[in-house]
Amino acid sequence: QVQLVESGGGLVQAGGSLRLSCAASEITFSINAMGWYRQTPGSQRELVASVNIGGRTHYADSVKGRFAISRDNDKNTMDTVYLQMNNLKPEDTAVYYCKADQFNDRDNRYLEVWGHGTLVTVSA
Repeated sequence: QVQLVESGGGLVQAGGSLRLSCAASEITFSINAMGWYRQTPGSQRELVASVNIGGRTHYADSVKGRFAISRDNDKNTMDTVYLQMNNLKPEDTAVYYCKADQFNDRDNRYLEVWGHGTLVTVSA
């Protein structure tokens, strides 16, 4: 099972931009999708954006037109994803988590692998 390491969080003023990165600990053919989720205290973790091995992306309505998820150019593997966040709003403040769907040979199914999260704070 890979480990995921997020980076790029921080403090930014409203209207600013940040770019988050998520890197898997190894290059593997067993990951078929990666995504970004976020969570605020007292709330459930919610999907922000995802991308699959075929390049198909999905965004939460609240970030469409402002955020963009991308991956490394190697189309045969997924080990690094990015989240470009533009026109940030105070309501985007959250801990952002990276997730990968990795095939587990023992269980013969895809399992979720989570990073530890990176804090994004947007000031008004």
